[in-house]
Amino acid sequence: MTNIIYETQDSFYQYIERVAVGSQTIADYLREDKVGEAMQLIVQFSEGVTWLTQVIVLMREHKYHINIDPSQMNEFLLEINDGLERQDYVVVADMFEYEIKAFFEEAAKERFHQMKEDKN
Repeated sequence: MTNIIYETQDSFYQYIERVAVGSQTIADYLREDKVGEAMQLIVQFSEGVTWLTQVIVLMREHKYHINIDPSQMNEFLLEINDGLERQDYVVVADMFEYEIKAFFEEAAKERFHQMKEDKN
C-alpha cells in the first residue's frame, strides 16, 4: 500500500507542475483568439483539478497532508465557467495567467507529509 501512496504522490507533484505551465498556454491561446484550442486545454485542466482534489482527499484518509486548499481549486473552476458563459475570454485569460498559474506555481512547492497518530 505504501508504494501506491508514494507513486500517487509523485504523479501528483509532476502533474501540478504541468498545470502551471498549461495555465500560461491557455491564457496565450485565449489572447491569440485560439478559443478552440484553449477550450480543449480547459477541459483537461478541469479534469486535472478534479483528480488533484481527489488525491488530496484520499491522502488525508491515509493520514497524509499537503498545504494546498482544494476548495481554492474548485473556486477557480466556478470562476472559469462563469467567464466562459459570458464569453469574456480576456477575464478568463487573466485568471489563468495571474491567479491560477501563480497558485499552482506555489502549490508545486508543497509536499505531502504524514500526520502523526493521536495517542489517546
